[in-house]
Amino acid sequence: MMNKTILVVEDEVKLANILIEYLQKDGFHTKHIETGSKVLPWVKKNHPNLILLDLMLPEMNGKDICQEIRTFSSLPIIMITAMVDEIDRLIGLELGADDYICKPFSPKEVIARVRAVLRRSDPDYIKNSKSVGFEVNSDQYSITLAGQKLDLTPVEFRLLSMFIEYPNRVYNRDQILNNVFDDGRIVLDRTVDTHIKNLRQKLKAVNPESEYIRSIYGIGYSFEN
Repeated sequence: MMNKTILVVEDEVKLANILIEYLQKDGFHTKHIETGSKVLPWVKKNHPNLILLDLMLPEMNGKDICQEIRTFSSLPIIMITAMVDEIDRLIGLELGADDYICKPFSPKEVIARVRAVLRRSDPDYIKNSKSVGFEVNSDQYSITLAGQKLDLTPVEFRLLSMFIEYPNRVYNRDQILNNVFDDGRIVLDRTVDTHIKNLRQKLKAVNPESEYIRSIYGIGYSFEN
């Protein structure tokens, strides 16, 4: 993580200074921009490793900035927002944001999210991350964790296989329904929550110290291995 440059785009100077202080203590280089219109020229010239991008900015908002960046770069973007509206969040993800952080937040949480997004944007991390601690046998419809076979239903197998294949990706409930329930049945959102609950219990029975499935308020779930 050393020598990585994080661009902090935030018009609240006090908040930006707190983020910068924590990022620098963690070994990151930082650049702060307060105005939305200045972001794109700076990014094109300097190529940061990750952007912490506030949604509400003067002159150009975070959504437009994110959308423009995605026309020429896949660099990681974490959006910072005070909005809790699900539609705003889903629109943000569709525009290409890698993660969300809602105000108010803990600076330590921000650092953890930054490090997680940087890890999964690294080609070696992506190549090696799919089966850390897990072994998936699609022919036998079985998954083992730390050498212990999990007692999974077919739905739980498909759900966990999806999570393991793309760790740290955020899935909303519709995406989970489309990926896991492929037989045309009508399934309610709360059915997803029930399967997630049961799967969490089975994972915790094998490894009580880890919380593999993270709830993303207003969106859905992600799997953190």
